[in-house]
Amino acid sequence: MTKRAQSKFKISRRLGVSLWGSAKDPHNTKNYAPGQHGAAKRRGGSDYGLQLNAKQKLKGYYGNISEKQFRAVYKEAIRRKGDSSENLVGLLEQRLDIIIYRMNFVPTVFAARQFVNHKHIKVNGKTVNIPSYQVKAGDVIEVKEKSRTLPVVLEASQNPQRNTPDYLEVDHKELKGKFVRVPKLADVPYPVLMEPHLVIEFYSR
Repeated sequence: MTKRAQSKFKISRRLGVSLWGSAKDPHNTKNYAPGQHGAAKRRGGSDYGLQLNAKQKLKGYYGNISEKQFRAVYKEAIRRKGDSSENLVGLLEQRLDIIIYRMNFVPTVFAARQFVNHKHIKVNGKTVNIPSYQVKAGDVIEVKEKSRTLPVVLEASQNPQRNTPDYLEVDHKELKGKFVRVPKLADVPYPVLMEPHLVIEFYSR
């Protein structure tokens, strides 16, 4: 198991859920936090504890993005009109790395971030290497032609483990897709319960 995978699975074990729904997740057999005293680390359900756990789950799911980035997404979510928790999810799902993960162009959110950083993705015909780039409705996302035979792409496209949500249109043969619309919480195929309203409450304290 690579260091990247080990780090990813530690997040699942720390939070007490199989965060990405992977059959390979050690949480499925080791349902306790990592470390010598992991089995004793599960804490009770204070309001603060529940809110913190909800934040760590959502933040961890999106590749364990930095606290600075996550707080910036929260600030933009509350600035916009409408339900702040729905806005939060919508903004996270508009990240370029998450979209190529949803499209099954790569096997994990961590691989997606690296894939974008290495300039393997085009948006509307132009190379974009910023994982947090906000994709807009109608934008076309594609894997560069010279990158389509990379092992990480073949692994994901030939053995898709996830269904593509209906707010995306994907041509897996051409490794191209369109971001149709910004999703609502109910549209997003999270493998575990996400509670973005508790995340809003956490930052609003």
